[in-house]
Amino acid sequence: MSKRLLAMALSLLTLGALTTAAAEAGESPIVRTDSGPVRGVITSEVRSFQGIPFAAPPVGDLRWRPPRRPDSWTAVRDASKPGPRCAQGPGLGSAASDAEDCLYLNVIGPAGPTRKPRPVMVWVHGGGFTGGAGSDYDFKRLALGGDVVVVSVNYRLGVFGFYGHPELGRDSGAFGLEDQQAALRWVQRNARAFGGDPRNVTLFGESAGGMSTCGQLTSPSAAGLFSRAIIQSGPCTLSWPDDGFAPGVPAGTPFRPRADVEKDGVAVAAKLGCADVACLRRLPVKDLVNQPLATPAFDTAVLPEHPAAALKAGRFARVPVLSGTTRDEARLFVALYPGQPFTEERYQELLRTGFGAKAPIVAAKYPSAKHGGPAMAFADAMTDRVWACPEAEAKRSLSARTRSFGYEFADRNAPALIPAPPGMRMGAAHGSELAYLSDLTGFPVELNPAQKELAARMIQYWTRFARTGDPNGEELPKWRPSPKTQSLTPDKIGPVDFAAEHHCGFWAGL
Repeated sequence: MSKRLLAMALSLLTLGALTTAAAEAGESPIVRTDSGPVRGVITSEVRSFQGIPFAAPPVGDLRWRPPRRPDSWTAVRDASKPGPRCAQGPGLGSAASDAEDCLYLNVIGPAGPTRKPRPVMVWVHGGGFTGGAGSDYDFKRLALGGDVVVVSVNYRLGVFGFYGHPELGRDSGAFGLEDQQAALRWVQRNARAFGGDPRNVTLFGESAGGMSTCGQLTSPSAAGLFSRAIIQSGPCTLSWPDDGFAPGVPAGTPFRPRADVEKDGVAVAAKLGCADVACLRRLPVKDLVNQPLATPAFDTAVLPEHPAAALKAGRFARVPVLSGTTRDEARLFVALYPGQPFTEERYQELLRTGFGAKAPIVAAKYPSAKHGGPAMAFADAMTDRVWACPEAEAKRSLSARTRSFGYEFADRNAPALIPAPPGMRMGAAHGSELAYLSDLTGFPVELNPAQKELAARMIQYWTRFARTGDPNGEELPKWRPSPKTQSLTPDKIGPVDFAAEHHCGFWAGL
């Protein structure tokens, strides 16, 4: 046989083996991961695997240590239900948990064979770095609508994920972010077994998950673990004034210097009667779970610098990015402020707390009469100051160095996650886009026909971006790259002057 014929034969054999493997990856409820076999659930539409360990339980001496590979197993492991939620107190729609053994992930994808591996989308959940779980999201519609494999992950939360102490070195305050990278490495090793393509991985998340995604974009140790990023309501540049995010919360950003996080950690240890980390590791979960420590640290192994600074300087992975916010982000947070309904006096007091001598200037720009009442005026001001204008700033940094696309979810009749208090309308509040991409555990919502059509289009945009790095498709309204912004509503999908709509010129000059 000639060398050419031999090469052709080997090529055909290799192609046949790959095709067979891909077909099996779509048809069997049993998949062999690099740690051992798992049995999921297969239906006529999807294959689902839940509760797969991607790291060893971070308990005992592994509390506040970088995640380690899980132990292997030989018997087929049940993967029909999610793993425990990471330790957390009760939150908005999420149950409390005392589980530290929580580093599990879930995989869902279309059933049936695939000729070539599917794009993989890895979801990082929100919840203020204190609550939530990957299993809060059922991505069946996304998987089927875009022919993708979706992986949703847990990561350590609150004091367990973001505690800092001088004894912990440069991992201090960033264990939850290290967990996310461990999950991404698991995807690189195991995606093909589930019919996914490890060379085409999109990291995406909302709120704290969006901030995590943006942080991972700037993390040197995340380089090569994903090839695209979607940041929903979580720009690296997010910041807020005193009481502008929540009552009693001082001005800040989602990321803090490691030295400050460690200083707070030493104070917590003293309050709990511990002189060192060894003592803290012996404490039960119930003694720690409600400690107010939930801010990722920078100047760490995983985040060498503040992600906002890295983004501005261009020190981030040059992968395509899709990012955006909702039209009325802050209405969710203002609706949770105590003392509803808002009075004009309360509104003015909050402005004085946040802006001092410049409070009258803000009040003149956002008068209650024009915005539907004092609560609505404050929410609209904080939407612009805290969320939208930082998002516009992030878009400029991204678009200057990589291909990026910006959106604004603006369906002001979206199903509300919480009832609106007196004097407020929820509009397109923080998190309101989630029900368009996923079914939400604990938040059953019903979209009307026009909203279902918008949801279908958003799924096409998101998954086309995951597949190619460009959300556009022939049957979809054109989406131009950033710094242009695409407004998404049931009535119209098209460009919006995002910076003008949110008065970013005013805030830049304040």
